[in-house]
Amino acid sequence: MHIAVFSQYHTNPDCPATSRHYALLAHIARTHRVTLITTRTWESQRLSHEYPWVPAGVEMRAGQVPYQNQMGVVRRGVAFGRYAAYALREGLRIDKPDVIWGISTPLTAAWAAAQVARLRQVPWVFEVQDLWPSFPVAMGAVPSKWAQRQLFALEKNLYHSASHILPLSPDMTDYVRKLGVPETKLTTVLNGTDLDLAAHATDAAIATLRDEQGLHGRVVLYAGTFGRANNIPMLVAAAVQLAAHRPDVTWVFMGHGFHQALLEEAAAQHAFIRVVAPQPRHAVFTWFRLADVSVVSFLGMPVLNANSPAKLYDSLAVGTPIIVTNTGWTNELVRKYGCGWYSPADDATALTTLLNELFSTPYLLEEAGAAGRKLAAIFDRQGIASVVQRALEQAATKAR
Repeated sequence: MHIAVFSQYHTNPDCPATSRHYALLAHIARTHRVTLITTRTWESQRLSHEYPWVPAGVEMRAGQVPYQNQMGVVRRGVAFGRYAAYALREGLRIDKPDVIWGISTPLTAAWAAAQVARLRQVPWVFEVQDLWPSFPVAMGAVPSKWAQRQLFALEKNLYHSASHILPLSPDMTDYVRKLGVPETKLTTVLNGTDLDLAAHATDAAIATLRDEQGLHGRVVLYAGTFGRANNIPMLVAAAVQLAAHRPDVTWVFMGHGFHQALLEEAAAQHAFIRVVAPQPRHAVFTWFRLADVSVVSFLGMPVLNANSPAKLYDSLAVGTPIIVTNTGWTNELVRKYGCGWYSPADDATALTTLLNELFSTPYLLEEAGAAGRKLAAIFDRQGIASVVQRALEQAATKAR
């Protein structure tokens, strides 16, 4: 069958991004025709050229729609609108699909998918990566009450028009369910990780990286976006506090984003803080395995508890324990399976105390790491791809 995919941000493993859909598309394109409607936003940001830009069997149509994490609200809105217009036009030009897969964020990408599905009279499946518009509203990006009402109305309409919905965490699924969406339309598909790429983090690769970077002491890793929601200032404060007790610990911040300047200033002032440029997807696992513990941090805002952060799964894949600051499902996960710990958001002292205790009892780190590696098998994106493919196939079959 023919599947049309609406995704504003396509990446591959050469990019400093999670590349979730690259793995899913590669799996689905083995048995189905796939047309990807996206943008060229990430193509110029490739850090290596070890992988084809799109998987074999995927036809790509990509618009020129610039986008950067550092953009303000207005420029982001323009970028979202431009992609939606492009995707709507291209969606009406391609051969009629059997089913459409609309991927949010942003919500406008899902809107374009829904419009094409309506006009071409085909079903569509809605993948919910983040809770929009709840997240931008909570962050103050949508100050107008009228605009908020319009966005929430749009969100609810999209949930009800979709043939099936794929939220990326249990908390997201609960959120959608409470809006009156029937259970039969919901399938939770976690963000997951690439175990085949995680296998690249060998003992030899770790030893080489340690020597190259001079990281022979303890390492705390934060890998991902330095965004407003990620509580980066709190992590810097914890790093400074911990240095008084553990001068041998280096904090590695790998990524880019809004708080880039803050981190670079902190690194210039403190030798125990290191800022590392973003790495290709296929290289990040070596950094995760080198670390003694990784931190998955967010601001203490209820809407962020539903997040399904890729860095959590990537850390588990190589047996590195994690510290989470959300009170939602990730907190429940680390407690249930013993693969990490919870530390309250916005509390640098609590995080410092926890890390100091863990480094004083290293066997706890080893046990949690082993538990995480065992758990990671259920987060393999190859298995997740099968679940997504089945949802698409069932949506198309029911519509016939």
